[in-house]
Amino acid sequence: MRDRKPLGQLSPAERTEVVRGIFASIPRWYDFLNRLLSLRRDVAWRRATVQGMVFFRTNAFLDVATGTADLAIDAARRHPGIKVAGIDFVPEMLDVGRRKLREQGLTDRVTLTEADAMALPYEDDSFDVAAIAFGIRNIPDRVAALREMARVVVPGGQVMVLELTTPAPGLVRAAYGVYLKGLVPLLGRLLSRDTRAYEYLADSILEFPTPNEFARLMQQAGLQDVQVRPLTMGVAHLHTGRVT
Repeated sequence: MRDRKPLGQLSPAERTEVVRGIFASIPRWYDFLNRLLSLRRDVAWRRATVQGMVFFRTNAFLDVATGTADLAIDAARRHPGIKVAGIDFVPEMLDVGRRKLREQGLTDRVTLTEADAMALPYEDDSFDVAAIAFGIRNIPDRVAALREMARVVVPGGQVMVLELTTPAPGLVRAAYGVYLKGLVPLLGRLLSRDTRAYEYLADSILEFPTPNEFARLMQQAGLQDVQVRPLTMGVAHLHTGRVT
């Protein structure tokens, strides 16, 4: 990052601009990064997420921080009767996502919009499900984003968060820490002149709340019956809350 401050020392405005700049610089590498940071398990994790979605009223799904639209595409394929909206605040990422939608013939079912996760451009009760995959750690005010997701979901609907996390203390955690702090920046130097993205992505995972801490944030946002599902020895977790 430009000033090399730790993530926790950046103001919300500083963090937002750093994140925007980083992701604007790596759209063609983003899908690769998800495979890299998840040890290529992200495809299975998204599959598990969309399999758990329940559509019962609006038949509509919102993918927050959609990036290149992987989760939006997976949801549309798994649930052929739904419409999907995806939002992201980085237009360069959305451009890649729109290209993928055209290639896969999904432009009539999936709409991508540039927008802020903390100020969603949708009316209350617009979706049965809102989800965010590998994006909540990049949002400065996570509770505000969760409240916005809950606002646009119908009562009884789901808010789902799929995120990379640090495993519980032990051998897996130690190995994953070495991987994130050592191998990932090294690959970044090989792939790009700007290593900020790779350093930031590693730091953002290591500094993310524990699964129980994040479950409490979801409860603070007003979500009920929060379920926490560890994936691949805790390298990721899927949090699901119900809107009241």
